[in-house]
Amino acid sequence: MGETGKGVLAMVGACTFWGLSPLYYKLLAHIPPLEVLAHRTGWSFLFFAAILAAQGRLREVGRAVTRRSTAWVIWAASIAISLNWFVYILSIQIGRATEASLGYFIFPLVTVVIARLGFGERLGRVQWAAVALAGLAVTLLTWGLGVPPWISLILAGSFAIYGALKKRLDLGPVVSVTAEILFFLPIGFAMLSWQHGTGQGAFGRELWDSALLIVSGPLTATPLILFSYAARRVPLATVGMLQYLNPTLQFLCAVVIFGEPLTPWHIIAFSMIWMALALYSGAALRQERLSRRAAMAAAGVSAQVRKPASEGSAKP
Repeated sequence: MGETGKGVLAMVGACTFWGLSPLYYKLLAHIPPLEVLAHRTGWSFLFFAAILAAQGRLREVGRAVTRRSTAWVIWAASIAISLNWFVYILSIQIGRATEASLGYFIFPLVTVVIARLGFGERLGRVQWAAVALAGLAVTLLTWGLGVPPWISLILAGSFAIYGALKKRLDLGPVVSVTAEILFFLPIGFAMLSWQHGTGQGAFGRELWDSALLIVSGPLTATPLILFSYAARRVPLATVGMLQYLNPTLQFLCAVVIFGEPLTPWHIIAFSMIWMALALYSGAALRQERLSRRAAMAAAGVSAQVRKPASEGSAKP
C-alpha cells in the first residue's frame, strides 16, 4: 500500500473514532459534563506529555506558551476548543446528539465564511451558493422548531474559530494541543478538587467509571495523531470529503442507536445541508484538479525551457 492509501486509512480511522465517540460519552451521562471535561483535559495532557517526553520534545511546549507571539493564540484556541468539548459532551448527555452532528455538518461551511472574512480567501459562486443554502437550512430549522439550534451553531462556530486560530500557529499538532490543554488544566484541576472536596467526584468510586474517565486521554489523542498522519499524505480536498464520515456516524448514533426524534424540520434542514456540502465539495475537487493541472503544465514548460539551455551549454 502506498503512502496515500495509508493516509486515507488513517483519516478513516480518525473520523471513525470521532464519529463513534457519542457511544463513549453516553456511558458517562450520569457524570456532570464539566467533570467529564476536566478529566478529558487532565488525562489528555498526561497522554500527550508522555508522547512528547518520549520524543524529547517536551520543552517545545514551554517555549510555545512563553513566547508572546504564540501565547495569546494558544490561550484563545484553548477557550474555543474547551467550549466545543463541553457543549459536545453536554449535547450527548442530554439527548441532543442529532444537533451535535448537524453542527459538524455545518462546520466546513462556517469555515469558508471565516476564510473569506478573516483571511481574504476568494470564494466562487458555487461556494457562496453552498453557504447560502446552509444558512437557509438553519433559518428554516429555527422557524420550524421555534428556537435556534444553539448546540449546532456553537459547535460549528467554536470549531471553525479554533481552526482559524490554528492557522496562526506554526507548531506541530501534538505540541499545540498539549499547550492548549495546559492553559485549561488549572481550571479543570480546581473544579475536580472542589468536586472531590465536597464528596461529589466520580473518580475512584466505581472501577468502571474511573476506567472510562482515564480512557478519555487516549480517546482524544489517537484520532488527532491519525489525522496528523493523514493530513501530510492525502490531498486537502480528499481530507475534506472524508471528514464528513465523522458527523455521519454521529447522526447514525443519535437516530439509530439513541433513538432521538427526527422531526420533518430536521429532515428538511439535513437534506439542504447535505446538498450544500455536495456543492461545496464538488467545487473544491474541481479547484484542486485545476490547480494540479496548472502546476503540471508549469513544471512541463519549465523543463522544456531548461532542456535547450542545458543542451546549448554542453561541449563536445
